[in-house]
Amino acid sequence: MTPEEYDTWYRSTRGAWIGETELRLLANALELRAGETLLDVGCGTGHFTRLLAAGTGAGVVGVDPDLGWLRFALERAGPNEEYIAGRAERLPFSNRSFDRSIAITSLCFTDAEREALREIVRVTRKRVAIGLLNRHSLLYLQKGRHGGVGGYRGAHWHTPREVRALFDGIAASDVELRTAVFVPTAGSVARCVETLLQDRLLPLGAFLLAVADIGS
Repeated sequence: MTPEEYDTWYRSTRGAWIGETELRLLANALELRAGETLLDVGCGTGHFTRLLAAGTGAGVVGVDPDLGWLRFALERAGPNEEYIAGRAERLPFSNRSFDRSIAITSLCFTDAEREALREIVRVTRKRVAIGLLNRHSLLYLQKGRHGGVGGYRGAHWHTPREVRALFDGIAASDVELRTAVFVPTAGSVARCVETLLQDRLLPLGAFLLAVADIGS
């Protein structure tokens, strides 16, 4: 998939609804404020980076190892955005450089997810939010089995138990799991189900978000 294809998907009816739903869950959990700093690890085209920078007034830095995707992000960068080449498991930043950090499904495509999470926590002062793909979801049944299809090919799908275990021994506290995108379409049924389940602690949404605080 090219950067153009990826970003175009978010402008389709289904992609726009899924993106908006994920962003809403992420923004509510992150509690990012104007004047704060945010790191987006595995930012790709900068889709969520741009939206969070524009919506909050925070200074946002996106990091990604793919220079082609970074170039795409840089060409569309707003005044509060910066993009840097780097790998999640060895971030090019000093300790506690950012108020908050996110990684939106990027850890699903690395074999070094524990190392990456340690690095994300290391460079963060306040809170991290890690978005993962949920194996206990309808989307997994549609797109994730047998190695995955399309943009999900090669992704690791996590269970809620695996996500909690991922944080074992890592200097983060109050780990909370939230999910969204219970029915991965953009139709009326999907929107109705999302409304009914959005405030319930049912770990069945395709987008599994782990939120944790970093000690002072």
